[in-house]
Amino acid sequence: MLYGISPLISPELLKVLMEMGHGDEIVIGDGNFPAASHAQRLIRCDGHGIPELLDAILRLFPLDPYVEKPVALMQVVPGDTVETPIWNEYLAVIRERVGLEAPFEEVERFAFYERAKKAYAVVATGESALYANVILKKGVVKP
Repeated sequence: MLYGISPLISPELLKVLMEMGHGDEIVIGDGNFPAASHAQRLIRCDGHGIPELLDAILRLFPLDPYVEKPVALMQVVPGDTVETPIWNEYLAVIRERVGLEAPFEEVERFAFYERAKKAYAVVATGESALYANVILKKGVVKP
């Protein structure tokens, strides 16, 4: 444990966040996301929800200001009637931590999977909301 770092941030996750460079991406996958089969580096955060983890990460992690949409969401498959209220929770966290009003791009499901395979790391969570997967693109830490 350390002062100023959420207990949701494990030593392994902290190491990965610090290793990542500008433009690297990290996936935070919901409980249904095929994390183990898609990850170059897998970090387990079972039992945790994504909104709380997103908030803890964004206290430490800058989003890329040089791209139009530094956050990617898995697009709802056409014809699926599921609602995605968790996206509003993500927006509230991002507004509070980063100040962005429209940070999201929606990525088709299989394109999202391919992008996840190239990501620096994948965080597997216990999030039960559907279509809750999110990709964050790291920005620069300014002096």
